[in-house]
Amino acid sequence: MTTTMATMTAPVLFKAACPDCRGRFELASDAFRLAIGASSRTTFYSFTCPDCGSSVRKPAGERIIELLTDGGVRTLRLHTG
Repeated sequence: MTTTMATMTAPVLFKAACPDCRGRFELASDAFRLAIGASSRTTFYSFTCPDCGSSVRKPAGERIIELLTDGGVRTLRLHTG
């Protein structure tokens, strides 16, 4: 008899902080949204603070974009035109 075990991948966790309540926590990749626009002003990531419920939006540079996309964060590409 052969037993097959499904491989389960642990969720990717990211450290985050809320500028409103100053809470610090870890969130799974599905708690984030990444928006990539034509400029640094339109490229950001966002999440909802689990402590106070505030919507948090922070700028995302190249390194943050790489980490979030590699971690499975859903990405929205903003088009101009």
